[in-house]
Parts: sequence; structure tokens; C-alpha cells
Amino acid sequence: MALTFNHQTNSITNATGTVTFNGVAVGGDNSPPVWYGSRGVFSGGGSDNHAATASNVMDYISIDTTGNATDFGDLLAANKDTPAGLSNESRGVFGGGETGGSVTNVMQYITVASTGNATDFGDLTAAREKIAAVSNGERGVFGGGTSPVVNILDYITIASTGNATDFGDLLAATYYSSGAGGSTRGIFAGGISDNTGIDVIQYITIATTGNATDFGNLVAADYGAGGLSNDTRCIFTGGFSTGYIDRIQYITTATTGNAADFGDLTLARGRSAGVANGTRGVFGGGVQVGNSTVNNMDYITIANTGNATDFGDLTLARANLAGLSGT
Repeated sequence: MALTFNHQTNSITNATGTVTFNGVAVGGDNSPPVWYGSRGVFSGGGSDNHAATASNVMDYISIDTTGNATDFGDLLAANKDTPAGLSNESRGVFGGGETGGSVTNVMQYITVASTGNATDFGDLTAAREKIAAVSNGERGVFGGGTSPVVNILDYITIASTGNATDFGDLLAATYYSSGAGGSTRGIFAGGISDNTGIDVIQYITIATTGNATDFGNLVAADYGAGGLSNDTRCIFTGGFSTGYIDRIQYITTATTGNAADFGDLTLARGRSAGVANGTRGVFGGGVQVGNSTVNNMDYITIANTGNATDFGDLTLARANLAGLSGT
């Protein structure tokens, strides 16, 4: 069979579609959908611990190379207090958060390959902030959140705009949980439930609607951690337990069980966001001891445990931001 190699996109294509991108299957013969890529985009957030000053900033990085972030464009409005991001590799969607002093149900989208401002996508089933999200490359699911605290799971088809649809329920009403997952399972880890930090990890099968199921437990009851994944591992980093922590922990997505220690961040912080290209993960922003926000970005190699390494800086120090990746 004839194969065509595209030097600009680093992809190999056959008669039925793209087979690989940067060594990861993304389409064509029996290959899985992909929700990550070489460009990471961070959006929104607030410039202090309680996000009193909201930002409409979107900035981006090339995950493959270290360096500082570059301006991408603007959200529809300044958005703070943890909106959530997900993607299908080409389109990224941000949902929820707080704009203009009110919790929002707005979802907005970008084309990851093209810089520019966000466009309206549709509405979540309920307005909420401190929300988490997962994707399998076709369907995106938003979970939990507050104002008030809910156990809602709702979903979208990323390729087509429109309002979200009910998916099912989390095990309990939860906010400040971390979202990650693979082509089959979506993972929601930790968070705050009944005014208490929890160590619960729960999962859904993204392609089918239904309620979440218990997966196992985090190393400790953490909330406000950053999350990212490839199709094998989910990584959760930082957050707040008895104080801001530098802990990185991981699970194997396909098997239930408790999280294990991965290594440490370069500094203890919470309420950051994560992006990944399938091989490397980058965590950006957050709030640290002393309640000051940071523009720091750290990176890890997802397949190898160990401590994080400095990547560069965001264009703006902020916490409670959202992240997604694509190409």
C-alpha cells in the first residue's frame, strides 16, 4: 500500500486516512480517536488566590519544546474560578466558570491550530464553576462543579456545536476535582464533597451514558489538582490537602486501583491546569504557599516516573485556569 509522508505535520497517510501523528495513531485503519496534540492552550483564570481579577487570556505553547507561552487570543469574556477544557485534537472547548460576577453555563470553542478569539459553542445543562472535563476524542464530558455543588455529568459531541445533554451522575456532588482519561474511560479524581476534601477516584465509559463508578483512591484527599493523560496513564499534580502540595501521582487508566506516587513538582501549588501531547505533560499556573499566583510551567514524561522540570512561563500569572491540547 502506498504511504505518503507529510513533513509539515509529521504524519503518515494511507488510502483510508492518517495513520500516525508524531508516532501516535490518530485515524485511518482501526486507529483510536485522539484528544491531544503538540499545541497546549491555557485559558482564563484569576490573578489572585480567590480569582478576584478574572482574565480572558488564552496563551499557548508547543509541548514538544520548552519555552514561554505566546498569546493565542481572547475568551468571549473574562472567565475565572476553574472553567474546564477538552478537545478532539483539532477543536478545543472550554465550559463553565464565572464571568461578570455570575457563574456561567457557556461553552466556547477554538480551532487549536489557528490563533484567534473563542466562538460560542452552546450551553451546559447547568451553570457551574470549579468544574472538570474529560474527552475520548469524539465526545466530551463535563463533571461536577458548584453554585450550588452538583453531581452533574453532561456531554457534547465536540465536532458539532450545540447544548450539552445529560450523561449521568458522579458518585456525589463534587467540585474542584481533576479530569483526565483515555479513549475509553474518563477519570474524575479528588475534589471537595460535603465541604471536605476527598480521595475518591471515579470513572465513566465516555462512549456510553451512565453514572460514575468507583475506581480507587488518591494518595491523599486532594482537591484543586491539575490533570492530564495519554491513552495509558492519568497524571494528577499538586493541589491542596493539609496545605499546597508538590505531589504528582498517577493511575493506569484501564485498571482500577489506587494512585501511586510519580514524583514532585518544582514548587508546591494548586489550581493549575494540564496539557499533554501523548508523551509529555505540562502543568501551568496555580496558586502557591502565601496565596500568590504563579506563571510557572513544569513538564514530565508521562511514561516515566520522576520529578518535574521547568518548562517556561505563561504570559500571565493566574490560578483556576483551564487547559487543553491539540494540533
